[in-house]
Amino acid sequence: MANLTIQEVDEGVIFTAKVVPGSNRTAVCGLLDEMLKIKVSAAPERGKANQCLIELLAKQLGVKKNAVSIISGKTKPIKRVQVLGISAETLLKKLNLNKRGSG
Repeated sequence: MANLTIQEVDEGVIFTAKVVPGSNRTAVCGLLDEMLKIKVSAAPERGKANQCLIELLAKQLGVKKNAVSIISGKTKPIKRVQVLGISAETLLKKLNLNKRGSG
């Protein structure tokens, strides 16, 4: 069972997400290797899937949308995401990843 690789920085956390756009629903699906797998219903055009990803993470993590940013991979399925104002422990808890067997 892989664990999500989380880099803690002064302001928050950075992690890698594998985003699957054009899905029938928007949801965190669990882990894929050491990445967070997220399906988004928005199409990968004009930044819609990225916006959908940011909205989902902000809602699930209880932070404002401007606290979530994609720092690399904006046009690729694998993205580096930074979330300000939370710890790695809080991230895992809010995404229900601190329990074994997710994914």
